[in-house]
Amino acid sequence: MVKQWMKGLAGVAGVIGLSCSLNATAGGLSNDTVKIGVLSDMSGVYKALEGPGARLAAKMAIDDFGGTMMGKKIELISADHQNKADIGASIAREWIDSKNVDMIVGLDNSAVGLAVQGLASDKKTITMATGPATAALTEAQCSKYGIHYVYDTHALPVGTATAIVKNGGKKWFFITADYTFGHALQDSTSAVVKNLGGEVVGSVNAPLGTTDFSSYLLQAQASGADVVGLANAGQDTVNSIKQANQFRIVQSGQKLAGMLVFITDVKSMGLDIAKGLQFTTAFVWNQSDEAKKWSQRYYDQQGAMPTMVQAGVYSAVLHYLEAVKAAGTDNSDTVRKQLGEMTLNDFFVKDGKIVANGLMMHDMYLVKVKTPEESKSDWDLLEVVSRIPADQAYIPVSESACPLLK
Repeated sequence: MVKQWMKGLAGVAGVIGLSCSLNATAGGLSNDTVKIGVLSDMSGVYKALEGPGARLAAKMAIDDFGGTMMGKKIELISADHQNKADIGASIAREWIDSKNVDMIVGLDNSAVGLAVQGLASDKKTITMATGPATAALTEAQCSKYGIHYVYDTHALPVGTATAIVKNGGKKWFFITADYTFGHALQDSTSAVVKNLGGEVVGSVNAPLGTTDFSSYLLQAQASGADVVGLANAGQDTVNSIKQANQFRIVQSGQKLAGMLVFITDVKSMGLDIAKGLQFTTAFVWNQSDEAKKWSQRYYDQQGAMPTMVQAGVYSAVLHYLEAVKAAGTDNSDTVRKQLGEMTLNDFFVKDGKIVANGLMMHDMYLVKVKTPEESKSDWDLLEVVSRIPADQAYIPVSESACPLLK
């Protein structure tokens, strides 16, 4: 009798165990928590544009959400990918396999972003790439679980290059960061220039993190180009523009086109050097009352106004958590489906949509750096010239080369 009772009890326990296992997959939280990883450049040339500020933005999103999910604490971890794809992929593998990370955000380097998105997709883990620019994330190397959130190499030149070519900047020479991002940005910008009747008269590749742009700038001066296009970002952009000022590039009649510029870059250069520079961005900290309120909260903790990437990290994390809550589970397939059904609205994005190839479609802005006389306060640096609707900024889904759509 006792043996039969014990056997029955074991059977009940087995059913309960099976039920719990199924629940972890179909509903509820796997490992009894939601864990988010911020993987960014914490010490290199992109530190100011995403870096530690991305971790702060993610923490603010978690705190604003309430800090818990289904009664369980939401966890946050972070690491430095050092702008190396192998290091980024290794960290992501450890996070997913050993630390039960549910979503990875940041990835402010295109080579790192592609490597991590590919690995995470194989492991059915959602990535929300807020920092990398390459459109390959949602085109040739798109992923079922990969989301590209803030901007890409197609959207960036749509506003900037169009405005410059239409104002007479027909002949272009590029100084290009010599890795995936730089080449993709040069290619996309070149396509816009040529479609508008302009031409590319030359280019030169510069190593990531170089501090001396003199030889590249001399080649640009000798090229006879109307426009020197800077297909780089972060400290590389700051250094190249500062040194272009020393070489009197603009004073000699050529125009500078920063193809990826952040507000922290403008602050670092100063308005005397950066004034009049036009570029395309996804976010300006004082573009609305809602944006100003959040940005001031961020500033009070970080000591700097947020870049579009740092604001994008907050938005991505918050919407991910909202999707988990709505889905009732952190199962990646269910959450990705939920994200695709949502309309995204907060201080960063209005009526945003995550489409089938993982691209978050939203409006972009063409901005111009103010003169010192126009600036009203320490961080009042940018003037919005025009809004670029999402359907003009990004590759339409109907024209996407993403294999998932075929």
